[in-house]
Amino acid sequence: QVQLVESGGTSVQAGGSLRLSCAASGRTFSSAAMGWFRQAPGKEREFVAAITRSGRSTYVAESVKARFIISRDNAKNTLYLQMNSLKPEDTAVYYCAQEGPPGGLGLPLRSDLYDYWGQGTQVTVSS
Repeated sequence: QVQLVESGGTSVQAGGSLRLSCAASGRTFSSAAMGWFRQAPGKEREFVAAITRSGRSTYVAESVKARFIISRDNAKNTLYLQMNSLKPEDTAVYYCAQEGPPGGLGLPLRSDLYDYWGQGTQVTVSS
């Protein structure tokens, strides 16, 4: 049974940095692409970043491209999202997601391409 557990969300002031983590279990971590999504109050869930199984390729949404970095450590079964220069509009619940088997989608950008989701972690950025 796949489990994804996010951590690292908290309240920060604008301009600050946070690193989110997503600990994965229940499946060979390196067999699946991973992604980060976020959902702000009253808004739809939106794509933030994706990374291939190996970690060699990444894609980050244009809205955060200059500030967010996605990475993974397959030896630790952990996905990361480094968020810098945070803005109030980054306030949201952040979710990590894992593509379903057999994997190999490369860099899935749509939420419906992911089969497994964490419970989310709240990030609040104050001005």
